[in-house]
Amino acid sequence: MKKNNFDTYRRNFLSLVGLTAATATIAPNLILRQAKAKPDDEAITDKVRWGLLIDVNKLTNGGDACVAACKKEHGWGEEPHSNEAQKAQWVRKVTVTKKESGDTFSLPIMCQHCETAPCVDVCPTGASMKRIDGIVQVDKHICIGCRYCMMACPYKARSFVHENLFDQRPDTPRGKGTVESCNLCVHRIDKGKNPACVDADPEAIIFGDLNDPVSKISIALKENDTTQIRADLGLNTGVRYQGL
Repeated sequence: MKKNNFDTYRRNFLSLVGLTAATATIAPNLILRQAKAKPDDEAITDKVRWGLLIDVNKLTNGGDACVAACKKEHGWGEEPHSNEAQKAQWVRKVTVTKKESGDTFSLPIMCQHCETAPCVDVCPTGASMKRIDGIVQVDKHICIGCRYCMMACPYKARSFVHENLFDQRPDTPRGKGTVESCNLCVHRIDKGKNPACVDADPEAIIFGDLNDPVSKISIALKENDTTQIRADLGLNTGVRYQGL
């Protein structure tokens, strides 16, 4: 069995907080399957694992379109009473500098939807959870705001709601005293739509089923050199990057 390099990190973290709690050749006539989420009346299945592939060389303004679409879809950063202290970060734009050349580029960082999700492991109530189709999210009804998941996330992909919120989106419940993060626009996926960031920058971001060997995203992963951020942790992320 392949060793998960995150195990040691996880055990140390749990002790700290006191919880016990490539390349492939494509056949000429192969038809790529487009991402198609389940109908509303169909049960979620583990046969599917949703994911994203982000080509940093094709991003609009280094991820600005992605961030703007997420803000519009989920309503964070747009509240009339919001301020800088709120610092919601469903997705954030990060600038990277290459040591060798000094060149810089930007990319969006969001919840990486890990197969072995540290936020889920440390949550004492089960509010941080992973659906069997790979989507990691927070159940606001049972989140107690302990923020253990924020400490455990190696991607700084979660934020805490400090303030009362106004003009919320009906498909994205948010609440003071709870943690929030990218949920891959699960409300859109369950209606057969793409996540908002994908529709905002379709040339740069591919959405699809990582378990389907002939899905567009799977073929792209086989054809190109791609990267998992902090692959050394062995989390098997659902978000991959090309061009890093």
